[in-house]
Amino acid sequence: MSGGDESDRRPWPTRPPRADDGHVPDPDRYGAEIYAGGPDGRVPALPTDPSRLEVAARRVLPAHAFDYVAGGAGSGATMRANRAAFDRVGLVPRMLRGNHVRDWSTTVLGTPMAAPLLLGPVGVQHLLHDDGELATARAAAALGVPTVLSTASSHTTEEVAAASGDGPRWYQLYRPTDDDVTASLLARARAAGFTVLVVTLDTWTLGWRPHDLDRAYLPFLRGVGTAIPFSDPAFRAGLARPPEDDLAAAVRHRQRLFTGTAWGWDRLAPIRAQWPGPVVVKGIQRAEDAETALRLGMDGVIVSNHGGRQVDRAVGALSVLPGVVASVAGRAPVLFDSGVRTGADAALALALGADAVLVGRPYAYGLALGGQAGVHHVLRCLLAELDTTLALAGYRDLAELRSARDVVAGAP
Repeated sequence: MSGGDESDRRPWPTRPPRADDGHVPDPDRYGAEIYAGGPDGRVPALPTDPSRLEVAARRVLPAHAFDYVAGGAGSGATMRANRAAFDRVGLVPRMLRGNHVRDWSTTVLGTPMAAPLLLGPVGVQHLLHDDGELATARAAAALGVPTVLSTASSHTTEEVAAASGDGPRWYQLYRPTDDDVTASLLARARAAGFTVLVVTLDTWTLGWRPHDLDRAYLPFLRGVGTAIPFSDPAFRAGLARPPEDDLAAAVRHRQRLFTGTAWGWDRLAPIRAQWPGPVVVKGIQRAEDAETALRLGMDGVIVSNHGGRQVDRAVGALSVLPGVVASVAGRAPVLFDSGVRTGADAALALALGADAVLVGRPYAYGLALGGQAGVHHVLRCLLAELDTTLALAGYRDLAELRSARDVVAGAP
């Protein structure tokens, strides 16, 4: 199983094999490759257990960088609730289903995917690795996994697009209060080949984050994670001098535009008008908010509490997913993030009705530990575990998973 050429080493086939293929591809290729190296003393360079990834990342990162990525709002109660929500539900496996051939491919908002998994928007990736978002984009593109670029990127929209090549890519917007800057950011993203717009609703001001507050550390005040606005012509037009000549003034201008001003549902209409492709809103936790978003022309919603980084003592995001799915009732895709650490976590979210799942911190830790290779490793682990979990639970494709009525039950 370890002797195939590189083209044979995929997480799983994107289509079922034909009868004349001569063999049934092993969908758990990454696990097979890892085991095959054991007799020769070869073990993975990075952990396959996400909890050990986090521990390893803590060892190599400066404390301020690790805490910025790993930390949450307040006491961390929402982060714990996110994980606890997964512990309250479980899969009910079916046996002898003849599902040795599987196909998890899907299309979400016009984006074909070999599996319903995306890399969620993680800002300021330069804190984790010098290549930051460029390394992440290259790793995701190599596996055909869509990535969502944060407005708080350490590299420009155009640089990340070039690193993505032909890889699928979405763009996440933190909406500025300046309409001209908003329009310019969107135009650049569209011109750079980003196909879906993700509008984050829950971060118009920062949550109370004690780890960062105790260090008085906010990367944007140091000009880190500001590459996209600082390179934007509309943003620069509001400065007396360019950011390269007066960083402090540019930082102040950015803070005025991106934080501290609450906005209402009415501000979605101009964004919808300026983006010709699909628009989804991220941060939905209530069915009525999902209904409002669809009524205003949004093409999908992402159930998310920002990984517990914004509101302390909020409910776990997975616990509200079924209600949002039921309310949307198939009229638009419902995606999910917050608390996802493993492929098995992603399987649960899909079983509860999510059309696709976004992952954040695990790949960020992989980036910290190994750059592009680290992200690639984490992605392959997630994809292989997702496939293995659903396969051993008795499912062969997403349609079969979604049509099941007994796939999720209360966990003891």
